[in-house]
Amino acid sequence: MFHEIIRNRRSIRKYSLKNVPSHLISKIIEAARWAPSAHNAQPWRFLVINDEKIKRELAEAMAMEWEKDLAQNGMLPEERETLIRESTRKFTQPPVIIIAFLTMDEMHKYPDKKRREAEYIMAVQSVAAAIQNLLLAAYFEGLGACWYCAPLFCPETVKKVLGVPKNFEPQALITVGYPSEKPEPPPRKPLEAIMRVNRWE
Repeated sequence: MFHEIIRNRRSIRKYSLKNVPSHLISKIIEAARWAPSAHNAQPWRFLVINDEKIKRELAEAMAMEWEKDLAQNGMLPEERETLIRESTRKFTQPPVIIIAFLTMDEMHKYPDKKRREAEYIMAVQSVAAAIQNLLLAAYFEGLGACWYCAPLFCPETVKKVLGVPKNFEPQALITVGYPSEKPEPPPRKPLEAIMRVNRWE
């Protein structure tokens, strides 16, 4: 059963309009809470957004930042408009979005840059582990979800719109809802391409 859950989970980008009960959202974040973390610091925080106005405000603010990047890349206005429209729909159509944040508050503090950087990477890995738990739990509960890293490209915008503390760093946006699509599994590299025993030879 466990391996079936791992194999059958998909990134869902199309959702039905059916509301997601709040107790299911609490259950999947409870699963995230039990992920492993460096020093058991649990450096994750989750903000659940189901208010249509806030979803739209966030999506539009993020889209404006993305449009600046696209324009800087030389993309034509009509192409930018199409992408921005789809981006806004992608983050407003799902019934729920969850923003995953990182906080270094309870991670170890070091005077040297090398160990500070390692500690930060450990926190990022911890948050990622929690998000994976969340995705698997969502699938188990009959929900669809998709992990987007868009907040990494406009962290200050996300923080401003959502009014979160200064020490919260946006890491991901996860859309959640009842799926209205059933994607085929994407290809995976064969085991022999990604695994060796004892030495990489």
